[in-house]
Amino acid sequence: MKRLCLGFLFFFLFFFQLSVHAVDGDVNQTIEELTKKISQLQQEENTLAKQISLLDSQISLTSLRINTIRSAVVKLTAEIDELAGEIERLEGLLTRRTELVLRRIPESYKRRNTSQFGMFLLSSSFSEFVSRVKYISTIQEHDAALLFQLKATQNNFTERKNLREGKKLEQEKLKKQLEKESASLARQKKEKQVLLDQTKNSEVVYQKLLAQALAEKQAVDRALIDSVKLGPVKKGDPIAVVGNTGFPGCSTGAHLHFEVRKGGSWVDPGGYLSSKRVKDDQNGGDATLGSGSWAWPLEDTIRITQYFGKTPYSWRYQYSSGIHTGFDMVSTGSNIIRAPSDGDLYSSSQACGSGSIIKIKYIEHGDGVLSFYLHVQ
Repeated sequence: MKRLCLGFLFFFLFFFQLSVHAVDGDVNQTIEELTKKISQLQQEENTLAKQISLLDSQISLTSLRINTIRSAVVKLTAEIDELAGEIERLEGLLTRRTELVLRRIPESYKRRNTSQFGMFLLSSSFSEFVSRVKYISTIQEHDAALLFQLKATQNNFTERKNLREGKKLEQEKLKKQLEKESASLARQKKEKQVLLDQTKNSEVVYQKLLAQALAEKQAVDRALIDSVKLGPVKKGDPIAVVGNTGFPGCSTGAHLHFEVRKGGSWVDPGGYLSSKRVKDDQNGGDATLGSGSWAWPLEDTIRITQYFGKTPYSWRYQYSSGIHTGFDMVSTGSNIIRAPSDGDLYSSSQACGSGSIIKIKYIEHGDGVLSFYLHVQ
């Protein structure tokens, strides 16, 4: 009966392990299929239906990653709890064996300092003497075994503690990854909702918005060729006023689009601007931005309506692979735009969409760095 129970247990564990591997295999296959689908969609003609399908696939992939990470965190939590129980048990065993060794030390010391001649004198017969010698030898063997057990327990205790700490570090790493993936999922869902709201699920509206975004980019490119040099400016000099030029073709409201290019490529303006606390209209709340030395082009209080990079609204910018190329901002303090750093100021007016004119200013700061100011009055 006992053998039958053990056999059933081994069969159950083996079957359970196979089931876990099968589930992991299914998850990996689904991740691979979604990744392949996303890659294929990115190469297809740009339509609203394609964009929605792409977002749905990204949402599914991120959700799957989140579930996988959560399962891993739950598994690690159980393993950490199990190790904690082992450590507690080993700690108690270590305490008991240490106390036992400490009690045996004085007796062992006495026995080591008793000569065989002394034992012979204390023995009433030769057979008693032999028995005493054998007894002491056995006790010494027991002492050696006890010390070995104590050392083994110490090693096992240390090993289990190190293993637990390693799993805790892995768990914390997974939790941070989970936070990151959860933020990505929230952003992707918001991006889809914004897409549906702004396009009203209409292909015509979608293509119109893409064309407007491209027209703004083309206007900036033309400004680099067709512009008027106004002269040198110093950090803090007023250079323009926040406006809404380009409306309705290239602007939806008064704001400053501020972007920085280095060697002809878009870069995050936060790397040039000094650290500042701003209102975060894109995500809500406040945020601290900036790690450079430039002054901000607007005075406090500054509200950031759209960041550089991937945003809920950056699906419009297909020419930059869906990356918003600068900061959109407004100020509750003043509409005066000031030079963030020294350089040469240029000005240009360009057609942007049907019948719209966008006014652009930019500053050459040297070393291939340009800063742009769009929609100015």
